[in-house]
Amino acid sequence: MRMTLTPAGKSARIFCLWFAFLLPVASPLLAQQSAVQPPPTVVFMTDFGVLDDSVALCKGVMYSIAPNLRIVDLTHQVNAFSIRDGARFLFGATPFFPAGTVFVVIIDPGVGSSRKAVVVKSKRGQFFVLPDNGLMTMVEDRDGIESTREITNSDWMVGGKISSTFHGRDIFSPVGAHIARGDDWTQVGPTVKQLVRLELRPASVDDQGLSGEVIALDGPFGNLITNISAEDFLKLGYQRGDMLTVTIAGRAVEMPFVNTFSDVPLKQPLLFIDSRGRASFALNQASFAAAYNVNPPQPVFIPRKSH
Repeated sequence: MRMTLTPAGKSARIFCLWFAFLLPVASPLLAQQSAVQPPPTVVFMTDFGVLDDSVALCKGVMYSIAPNLRIVDLTHQVNAFSIRDGARFLFGATPFFPAGTVFVVIIDPGVGSSRKAVVVKSKRGQFFVLPDNGLMTMVEDRDGIESTREITNSDWMVGGKISSTFHGRDIFSPVGAHIARGDDWTQVGPTVKQLVRLELRPASVDDQGLSGEVIALDGPFGNLITNISAEDFLKLGYQRGDMLTVTIAGRAVEMPFVNTFSDVPLKQPLLFIDSRGRASFALNQASFAAAYNVNPPQPVFIPRKSH
């Protein structure tokens, strides 16, 4: 027996046929759209360490505001209270993240004091949620600042800023999550005209040679990180394979300029250009800092190559 469809049934059947036709076409388009629209990203850095729950609590606050958030842990092992190290890590990391990335940075020895909590937008289109204590100095010098605002809007805080010692949880984390999910960041508070800056002494080159500074150690390896760019070092005239005598913290050390650690015997010193384009000092499979008792910051002098 053949069924006769009502007008409504005919409309439903036509809709189903069209849906079946469009689905194979629409599915790749939807997949492509989701592929080019990644979740909002927060890059998270602190000096909290990982022995307690501080990092997890901050992440919980961020996820409660933006459940689809992607959090990238830059490091939580910054030397305690070291604003210089935080500034250095930011400077090294930001070129590898796209515009729109939100950096939440909590190295805050002045927590609870009169120091400002701020949101900074760089001219590269990245956002930084952090204390105004010099952390932005190196990024500001390289990328420029588009605008800065002080965080005063209690609606963007947890419990209306309930803690005087855990602004990472109560202020920086929720503000970072609000910005990452697309809320209007200008609502955080009033404009700030100028950021606090670190006093960083650049390396200098003269007729005698190059004066710089050991600014940090390379994690557990004990390599010495300096503020000497490869460009400035090469002005001294050295070529790879040359021997030179470097004065570090008042101690003269003879070493070759080479490509990598294995270019010298085990536990022998070397000068190399590190992955971030700076002159660095190391021992092959040993700690330069421990062997020569170097604790940053320390002065470095490299003479010009003699001819």
